[in-house]
Amino acid sequence: MRLEDAELVRRCLEGDSDAYGTLVERYQGSVYATAFYYAGRHGAAEDIAQDALLAGYRSLPRLKDPEKFGPWLKQVTTRTAANWLRRHGDRLAAETPLPYKRTLSIEDAREGPRGTSERRERLERVQKAVDELPERYRLPVVLRYLQELSYQEISDFTGESKAEIRGILQRASRQLRELLRESEREANGDQEWPRARK
Repeated sequence: MRLEDAELVRRCLEGDSDAYGTLVERYQGSVYATAFYYAGRHGAAEDIAQDALLAGYRSLPRLKDPEKFGPWLKQVTTRTAANWLRRHGDRLAAETPLPYKRTLSIEDAREGPRGTSERRERLERVQKAVDELPERYRLPVVLRYLQELSYQEISDFTGESKAEIRGILQRASRQLRELLRESEREANGDQEWPRARK
């Protein structure tokens, strides 16, 4: 049985540390995605996410509406990220962003260096297009397509309804397609996309 956030908050405030562990499991992907959205680096995002979850635990007695734990945790994460970037922003700006550590996939091995390079370039174009979206669209896009959260999970974390999230993601998808078309045209020297053969 899935306990509601408010019940888990109540149990946590009564001394049940496992209840906060359940909340962490439920929201850690959203917290990490939000941290990465602000920091743009995996290592920094991990540090910010850890700090935010700890700050959430310490601030839990000040949560006025336990039913809105997700949106409250999003605000805690945003403040934590802003404070972290204020303290470490200079060092972070001087770092070269490294790709997230992952093992070599079968696809990478099959495609060889050229295919891997092309995939990396596509990924960079997608990231650039996401960065160009209006700010209100960016976090839901990151949560949905990079963290693969459901509409309900995004709604729980942001405090917006599932219908609002669905609308935001539809508008963001249209804008992303257009931005990626422009990027592809620039990369191919204004050539039209090749048409599929019948």
